[in-house]
Amino acid sequence: MSISIALTKGRIEKEVIKILEKSNFGIDELKNKGRKLVFNDTKEDIKYFLVKANDTVTYVEHGVADIAIVGKDTLLEREEDYYEVLDLGLGKCKFIVAALPDSNIFNNGGHIKIASKYPTVTKKYFQSRGMDVEVIKIEGSVELAPILGISNAIVDIMETGTTLKENGLIVLAEICDISTRVIINKSSFKLKSNEINRFLNKIRRCIK
Repeated sequence: MSISIALTKGRIEKEVIKILEKSNFGIDELKNKGRKLVFNDTKEDIKYFLVKANDTVTYVEHGVADIAIVGKDTLLEREEDYYEVLDLGLGKCKFIVAALPDSNIFNNGGHIKIASKYPTVTKKYFQSRGMDVEVIKIEGSVELAPILGISNAIVDIMETGTTLKENGLIVLAEICDISTRVIINKSSFKLKSNEINRFLNKIRRCIK
């Protein structure tokens, strides 16, 4: 049986293509994609397609993709129904809480506003600390929110910390580590177990 794999566009896509090539998959079309979005493996019965991060989970949920490769940040925010089976170790970074140096939100008993692109992650983290906060959804540069006084702090992804430093923010807490993961549709895992395990085993051998 053939399998279909949703790949997250952008940096994850580029890193995953390197792994697929090292694993001896036939990804010539992916390497020379032009404006195409759907590609056939020239060595295996596999179809790849490129989508935005949030859409990878949607396609897996609806069974259009048997497998998806996506960042853990997207999975934590979406919380849909699938199997998470493999950590590729790519794109390692962290969810963090950051603020201006004079902000001490963890000892502030007043009304606290947190700006983030990730409201689900933000709410869960502060609930785990017994804090009831107002979450403000920001789609753009979230670092602006405390600088302009919209929020007391932010929850965001940090890779090097350079952007925070350049905007005068400091890390108050680390929430969790993030990297690129492989997820699988639950029905596909039963119906296409041989094909899926063959794919996973080739990837595992490559990343060891």
